[in-house]
Amino acid sequence: MKYKLNNIYDPNLPYLVNDFLNYLGTIKGKSVNTVKGYKIDLTMFFRFFKLYKGMTRDNVEFENIKIDDIDDSMIKSIKLADLYAFIAFVENYRDNGNYARSRKVATLKSFFKFLQGKTKTIDENPALELESPKINKRNPVYLTLNESKQLLNVIDGRNKERDYCIVTLFLNCGLRLSELCSINISKIKGDTLTVVGKGNKERTIYLNNACIKALEDYLKIRNTNADKIKDKDALFISRNNTRINKRTVELLVKKYIKKANLSQDKYTPHKLRHTAATLMYKYGNVDIRSLQQILGHENVSTTQIYTHVDDEKLREAVKSNPLSDESK
Repeated sequence: MKYKLNNIYDPNLPYLVNDFLNYLGTIKGKSVNTVKGYKIDLTMFFRFFKLYKGMTRDNVEFENIKIDDIDDSMIKSIKLADLYAFIAFVENYRDNGNYARSRKVATLKSFFKFLQGKTKTIDENPALELESPKINKRNPVYLTLNESKQLLNVIDGRNKERDYCIVTLFLNCGLRLSELCSINISKIKGDTLTVVGKGNKERTIYLNNACIKALEDYLKIRNTNADKIKDKDALFISRNNTRINKRTVELLVKKYIKKANLSQDKYTPHKLRHTAATLMYKYGNVDIRSLQQILGHENVSTTQIYTHVDDEKLREAVKSNPLSDESK
């Protein structure tokens, strides 16, 4: 009997990197996209490390530097200074901003923690004192209530019911793009929808009347071609009768954003998620803990960006000061 290797395994990577990625996927339950991000970061780091230490030919392209020969002794030789040199490299030669560099710092810290605590490959962790770049928190970009209605009103065409349902779910439920694309019909029960979010964690989404109506209208159209659909349980179907992919959703959102005369650069499916959260917080009297659960945030600190978006409330709070009408 032949056994298929785990799809996380890559023969072009150092074996310890493969072990780490496998640990993330199977033990820690990280999503495929998260594991892929760690893989990209560690591949870049070890290519840099070999270049930095003069272990490559002078004329080899960076993307062609082989790293499958990285062994325990090389990893044990890595110092904190090497890690900072890598962070400087991605800033100066890869144009990485604070967010991208912070992600790489997080990857390195997780990897070396794994090597010290799980595999016992290293005695000392060089990433222990590695600091992340300071990130200034930015207020989320979102559509106003009127802009949201404007967006819904321009949806038309051959896939009107499908596209209207997609945008409605984004604006009402705060779904991630990957969560929306992976919705299965079998996970819709009355006014509840179960989705799989980050870290393969399931959460329940409660559907309001607008969502239920949009789903009913779309399913009538979808089910007329049920015999042609390849993935019978997939809710949203592409023109090829397969499960819709993320790029298709991104393009349809961009199309309707343009048609509604909204800023094309500003609004993406993720910005529609911000819109849902903001509208719930502004108009629904949703407390921050409930909003955290709705959005599937692991830490409430991630959700707290929505407590700073309601400038009108701040304006009214200042105006309500009993001294506001006093003047010299």
